[in-house]
Amino acid sequence: MNDVPADPDRATQLRNKVVDQLRDEGWIASPEVEKVMRDVPRHLFTPADTPLEQVYDPYSAVITKTDEYGVQLSSVSAPQIQALMLEQATLRPGMNVLEVGSGGLNALYLFKLVGPGGSVTTVDIDPEVTGRTERLLGEMGYGQIRVVTADAAEPIPGLGQVDVILVTAGAWDIPPAWLDQLKPGGRLVVPLRMRGLTRSVAFTRVGHHLESESAKICGFVPMQGSTEHHEKLLLVNGTEEIALRFDDGLPSEPGKLDNAVTTPRHELWTGVTVGLRELLDTLQMQLAISLPGFCTMAVDEDLDTGLVAPVNKRHALAAVEDDTFAYLVTRRTQDNKHVEYGVHALGPNAEQFARKIADVLRDWEATRRGGPGPDIRVYPAGTPDDQISGDRVIDKVHSRISLSWPAAQASASRVHQAPPVTQGGST
Repeated sequence: MNDVPADPDRATQLRNKVVDQLRDEGWIASPEVEKVMRDVPRHLFTPADTPLEQVYDPYSAVITKTDEYGVQLSSVSAPQIQALMLEQATLRPGMNVLEVGSGGLNALYLFKLVGPGGSVTTVDIDPEVTGRTERLLGEMGYGQIRVVTADAAEPIPGLGQVDVILVTAGAWDIPPAWLDQLKPGGRLVVPLRMRGLTRSVAFTRVGHHLESESAKICGFVPMQGSTEHHEKLLLVNGTEEIALRFDDGLPSEPGKLDNAVTTPRHELWTGVTVGLRELLDTLQMQLAISLPGFCTMAVDEDLDTGLVAPVNKRHALAAVEDDTFAYLVTRRTQDNKHVEYGVHALGPNAEQFARKIADVLRDWEATRRGGPGPDIRVYPAGTPDDQISGDRVIDKVHSRISLSWPAAQASASRVHQAPPVTQGGST
């Protein structure tokens, strides 16, 4: 990992600069989080060949481990993500904290925030990661931070119940151990994937379930171990040209889509326009909640024949209904400061399905735009339907997640601006 740079003043200057920016943008709100992010030398936890300008880029993660295929396995999260999650955790002196996903830097932030009266246990499934974490923390004089090699989806021996669990790897499910190890009223901060969309959610334990306090859009290196989850792919034209990605399993009769690409493509523009940097987290959630067949679409550029024409070929919001699929597109407006949303649909019911999706977008514009995101609740698997309310209930292996919109409201007058989407990982 990084040695002290030849010019330590340069590292301090860059660290103060990124903290200033994150504070001015509102990601850092508390003086406690500001202080620890100024005090802890982030560059000491990154690979030695990483330029300081990259280490201290506010919206860039630093990858620390990949597999033989180049898949990211561990990283030091972007400063913006770390600030966001530390603020969501609302840590106080004397608290006991479990960090899921290790690396050292974030554990040290946590340790300094809870102080000598508190404790931090950091867990990772990868012994290479925990070995490096233990070495780095020991060399810096913080050997009292407990480092454990284990699958954090299982109970951690000797841990007991903690005040805060902070997860620094993307989770698809909430294992029972997290709820059991959390004190009543305790807080779980986790990058949770719901219908393919990841949000950093701050939950509070209420009885035997979790209720969200806040949720912010983010991206994360996925969890490994027993709760690891992979999307299901549906190749709609028999080759890898067009792949629909489903987070919660394939449609019940995927073969019905076999002939969708043989029909003419229906194109519909919705009249819904957004600013180029407008935050669209509620729009994504509106689609995920309203459309049972919600998914994403990717096009292999080497095989692209033009059957579909998404703006982003790697990731387009999409949906399936019976024998028809559709995806969103955008085009610049005349003022070049906004884009208009459109729908492309293929299949026997393309026109009807395109209108349905357009109505969902218009409903978002009228009632959800600029407003709060959905309330998110997590219940143990097996919880009866009559004990769960929500506009959409997602069944996982260990949990049932409900998404519920607050009471409908007129479109908010303010329009949130979106920072770059950043990625996190074990820190």
